[in-house]
Amino acid sequence: MSLRRYFAKMRTKETRPTRKSLSKILWSTLGAFVSIYFMSFFSHMFSPQDGFFLLGSFGASAVLIYGAPEVSFSQPRNLIGGHILSATVSVFLVKMFGQSLEFGTLCALSVSLSILVMHLTMTMHPPGGATALIFVIGSEHIQSLGWMYPITPIATGALLMLLVALVINNLSTNTKRHYPLYWY
Repeated sequence: MSLRRYFAKMRTKETRPTRKSLSKILWSTLGAFVSIYFMSFFSHMFSPQDGFFLLGSFGASAVLIYGAPEVSFSQPRNLIGGHILSATVSVFLVKMFGQSLEFGTLCALSVSLSILVMHLTMTMHPPGGATALIFVIGSEHIQSLGWMYPITPIATGALLMLLVALVINNLSTNTKRHYPLYWY
């Protein structure tokens, strides 16, 4: 392939989408606020010394399930499955190869194999990559969770986010704003 053809692939092919309506923007903002507030409250109840349930990947999930509740990445199957499977992949890798693999390789494997598993199971949820990476780069406290990590904080947090998304995303009177589009 010539360089010209290669770089031609990077040209704009469409116009950018228009901004969402103010109503959609405000519902997205409210949903993200309530969700992260409940995660913070829940985290403080069970672990006041650290933000145990306040993982960066949950912030990214909030962007998807409130900002784009209609896309496949945001559906319950993807939200729950993507997080849990990615967490499981990272725990497996750390348990099996943690001391024998170079740190960068372990990080790269956790994210890339999480993507592979999410593709194969049709549970692609981009924040799942962060969930996997968080365990690999995490403190002793996070890694000491071992096989509990996919259950808590991950499954517990994802389920809490799903419950809030079900309430908030269905409060709107707009018939086009409903959640989820499908469960499985």
